[in-house]
Amino acid sequence: MNFQKILMPVLGVVLVAGAWRAYGWAGVALVASGIVMWMLLHFTRLTKVLGKAADRPIGYVASAVMLNARLKPSVSLLHVIAMTQALGERLSAEGEEPEIYRWTDGGQSSVTCEFAKGKLVKWTLFRPQAAEES
Repeated sequence: MNFQKILMPVLGVVLVAGAWRAYGWAGVALVASGIVMWMLLHFTRLTKVLGKAADRPIGYVASAVMLNARLKPSVSLLHVIAMTQALGERLSAEGEEPEIYRWTDGGQSSVTCEFAKGKLVKWTLFRPQAAEES
């Protein structure tokens, strides 16, 4: 179970209740405006990342090797989209867990990422064999 979905609203209610107890309506207004500002910052980041990704081809990355080097376990899909500045090519079925996406560069090297519950679990780098010179 994802405790963050439960913990964040509970934390918000606790902050508002504490502000009410300490400062009355002025405290509630201050805490509520802080929570709204935090939500707007996250929404703005989301729209900027997806706006940049909308201008690029699906599944394209400048360098798959550099993407492979920058990936870390448990980063979110949104973070990976921000790094690649492109939506990944979906390899798994819609709504199926784990979600699998691939990003490919101009040299046909690719990184395949597996996300479970929106977090990166594992990834693999594929590099094509160099053509043998004869």
